[in-house]
Amino acid sequence: MQHRAFLLLALLALLALTSTAAKKKDKAKKGGPGGQCAEWAWGPCTPSSKDCGVGFREGTCGTQTQRIRCRVPCNWKKEFGADCKYKFENWGACDGGTGTKARQGTLKKARYNAQCQDTILVMKPCTPKTKAKAKAKKGKGKD
Repeated sequence: MQHRAFLLLALLALLALTSTAAKKKDKAKKGGPGGQCAEWAWGPCTPSSKDCGVGFREGTCGTQTQRIRCRVPCNWKKEFGADCKYKFENWGACDGGTGTKARQGTLKKARYNAQCQDTILVMKPCTPKTKAKAKAKKGKGKD
């Protein structure tokens, strides 16, 4: 009885291995991540609606094309795009003439073969100086 159970278990394991191998071959034929093509060129992530949220990124490699899901964060309104990652310096001093301050970023990573600038300069308006908090009132007590 134990021999039959062992043989049955071995047969099931063999069937499971052959079915996963067949699935991997099908993926390779479709041009998936394990396919024949090595140099995929990916375009930018294009949101399905409006200017942010879930969308698709198209990739080409030779005659093959593929679309994958991607997401553009809704707070990402920068002109250099979501695929270019930069390391930024601290903000500089406020320029009184223009009312802006600036900082420089150096390219850290370009995702999906994006065309990114090596260094960028970003600017933002200076924040108005806020008055220091008023001194705390003295509590009732002995003076």
